[in-house]
Amino acid sequence: MPTTPEPISADGPELDGSRPLRQQWRDVAFLHWAVDPAAVSPLLPPGVYPDLFDGRTYLGLVAFRMVDVGFARGPALPAFPETNVRLYSVDDSGRRGVVFVSLDADQPGLAVAGRMLCGLPYRWTRMQLRRSGSELTYLIHPRGIAAGSRLVVRAGDAMVGGPLEHFLTARWGLHVRHLGRTWYLPNTHERWPLHEAELIAWDDRLVGSLRLIEPAGRAPDHVAFSPGVRARFGRPRLSGARRPVRPPNGRSPSSA
Repeated sequence: MPTTPEPISADGPELDGSRPLRQQWRDVAFLHWAVDPAAVSPLLPPGVYPDLFDGRTYLGLVAFRMVDVGFARGPALPAFPETNVRLYSVDDSGRRGVVFVSLDADQPGLAVAGRMLCGLPYRWTRMQLRRSGSELTYLIHPRGIAAGSRLVVRAGDAMVGGPLEHFLTARWGLHVRHLGRTWYLPNTHERWPLHEAELIAWDDRLVGSLRLIEPAGRAPDHVAFSPGVRARFGRPRLSGARRPVRPPNGRSPSSA
């Protein structure tokens, strides 16, 4: 079981060593459901456990645009939409993060690299993001899967995030199982600029296609929006390791 989890901070940490990757996450819609930790615990890698807020953990669906994706220096990929379904995790050392259940991206190169180099559950997916004033529509159609989804969110006024918002968004890394070991990939960025948001339309076909016990078709418990942040990533390390450890491939892409 984990030690006492590290404190939650809305401000990103300093990264040790080099920061080989950069990304921007723009027009970000956050949908979250409170779920039973026991229901999602089997989906987490060894040595990683559900992170709890008031005795519950959360499942998140996060839809956004990826912009300026590339190595620290060099050209960037063209902008593209991405959607992830994620869980909230803490490892044996108390380090908090997320675990991705699925990652859908309209960028085949990233999807292939993410799966092969890092073991991330990427799928090359046809996606669109349309904006009309404060209303954003995310269309998600995984290839070879009938479970397309439509999500419509209306962004509202800026809000001051509280403890729950920080728990859900201030995540400074991810846990992933790859090459028989559990890795932690750290990231950092400025504090999330959060806005209230109204869910205009949605369906649960994407989440339902993952065959999760929860959220079982119910409306999300929490909805928010952000215009976005600029992110940097450090080198992966073994989960629970006190010092950075370079993995066999030496690099790893990631998402919001």
